[in-house]
Amino acid sequence: MMKEFQTIKFECSASIGIIWLNRPDIHNAFNDVMIAELTDCFLEIEKMKDIRLVILRGNGKSFCAGADLNYMKGIAKFGYKENYEDGKKLARLFTTVYNCSCPTLAVVHGACFGGANGLIAACDIVIAEENTKFAFSEVKLGIAPATIGPFVLKRTGEFKGKELMMTGRRFTGKEAEKAGLVNRMVTENELEDVVTGYIKEFKSAAPGAVKATKEMIVKVMNEGGSGITEYTADLIAGLRASDEGQEGMAAFLEKRKADWNR
Repeated sequence: MMKEFQTIKFECSASIGIIWLNRPDIHNAFNDVMIAELTDCFLEIEKMKDIRLVILRGNGKSFCAGADLNYMKGIAKFGYKENYEDGKKLARLFTTVYNCSCPTLAVVHGACFGGANGLIAACDIVIAEENTKFAFSEVKLGIAPATIGPFVLKRTGEFKGKELMMTGRRFTGKEAEKAGLVNRMVTENELEDVVTGYIKEFKSAAPGAVKATKEMIVKVMNEGGSGITEYTADLIAGLRASDEGQEGMAAFLEKRKADWNR
């Protein structure tokens, strides 16, 4: 049983977990409490073996407008050591999201500013409503998008990342899609149907195979090396011999749905 949270809400139904950023009166701006609660929630999800997809959304008019004003007032008074520890907590959140063994889907609307871009960049798939406003606004405040940088740059690449991060300018869903920050830009009317479509796709895929594929991609992209051929051969051999693999191949040959898709 997931514990109760102050700044987020967790729902789980039919093997789909949904995390709602839940401070709608301030456009889901985050503070130290939300950072800690999101980290805890993703760590708890790792213990829930039946979840096949994690969806991250924002309640109200926006996904997330960046840092809470009161939170910013507090950190403005921090010294180096306090800021260093705060930065490590934020980096740990993005790393925890990125390393989640379940597939993750961010659904973005309204506004996605500052650190919110780190949240979505750490997710596997990002859908954005076309009128969503994005900005790496840190440079306008005299700081840098540091802890989100490693995750955002994986998506945008170096030179598009330089333009967006160094200017801090606002841009919309179409440019976010072109930059690779989001996977798909959709209209407001299309949004829920697209989310439902992804849920159906993940439910039709073998959950163990999806997790193994995610782990493989992360390992190949971040580690590589001479041992990767041995690793991938071992992975496919193990999956083919597994209960899921045997069931999946049998279902295909018998022209029926697999156990996990019934």
